[in-house]
Amino acid sequence: MNTVDKFISLHRQAKPLILPNAWDAASAKVIEASGALAIATTSAGVAWSLGYPDGYKMSAILNAQVAQHIARVINIPLSVDFENGYSDDPSVVAENVKLLLDAGVAGINIEDGLDSPDLLARKIEAIRRTAERYGSNLYINVRTDVYLASLVPAGDRVRETIKREKQYAAAGASGLFVPVITNGEEIARIAENTTLPLNVMAMPGLPKADRLADLGVKRLSAGTGVSQIIWQTVARVANAFLANGDSAVFAEDSMPIGKLQGLFWDGE
Repeated sequence: MNTVDKFISLHRQAKPLILPNAWDAASAKVIEASGALAIATTSAGVAWSLGYPDGYKMSAILNAQVAQHIARVINIPLSVDFENGYSDDPSVVAENVKLLLDAGVAGINIEDGLDSPDLLARKIEAIRRTAERYGSNLYINVRTDVYLASLVPAGDRVRETIKREKQYAAAGASGLFVPVITNGEEIARIAENTTLPLNVMAMPGLPKADRLADLGVKRLSAGTGVSQIIWQTVARVANAFLANGDSAVFAEDSMPIGKLQGLFWDGE
């Protein structure tokens, strides 16, 4: 089974595929070593690590370079957050996705944001055609920001999400990602009325994985959660060390150098 087929199969399990999102090769390798079945990147985490804000500010080339580094060190499927494809032109988006296909990714996330569903559908079609020419059944996980950006009034969000899912599925999408939704009843209604595997994002108030499985969820992503904790930890340790130069701070909750080296040691 190739990595794309393996990744697709992970969305057909009884329990949701849990993804603690990575942002570089080191975080991906640590997450893999922790038992993850696949790696997915967070575009915000990747952007921050490269010195950019989130929101289409880094280039498709930089994003693909990070994917290449991750793919080199992991042995499980990789899905890359492709944001909006880094263009409003579907043909340019198709060219951009070639960079990720060359890196050997098994899946991508692409989002509608404030764009029209029609535009995203055209992007999905262009990506699907390109992937097929590569001989890849690329997993296209489509993020709709109906909830995240409050695109419609609260009472209309389930209906609008279902409507968009049908359009995206017809265009060639593989999965549906609905970030910031937490209401169990609404999650269940979307899962029952859509054909694509449903992906939700870790949020305060979101049910745990076993309950999400009962609601029909197939994938649970951490989003920016892990990277936010890491950067806060960097700030805490740096502040403590700058305060008085006490080296003891580095003995607190530190991963041993030997363990880190072992993750990347190739035996040569």
